[in-house]
Amino acid sequence: MFIVSLTYSKEIEVVELYLEKHVEYIKEQYSKGLFIASGRKVPRTGGVILSNVKDKEELMDVLKEDPFYKNEVAKYEVIEFVPSMTSKELNFLLD
Repeated sequence: MFIVSLTYSKEIEVVELYLEKHVEYIKEQYSKGLFIASGRKVPRTGGVILSNVKDKEELMDVLKEDPFYKNEVAKYEVIEFVPSMTSKELNFLLD
């Protein structure tokens, strides 16, 4: 499992130019079952994606299709982790 932390590298006006395409991209990854949660950071300096992709290389290939990535709107930090405990609602995250 991975946490992807996006940090905007452009002004918010530039982010807004690519936001609609970014949201379409995010929705597509949900439909493929690759992302399980996402949203904005507070304050609005970027976003966070929770992905259940098993392989970091595969995830990087997926992220390279993001319009924010393609247009260098955001920088990406990818953190891999193995859940060892969850609430009962999230037990499906345990291996």
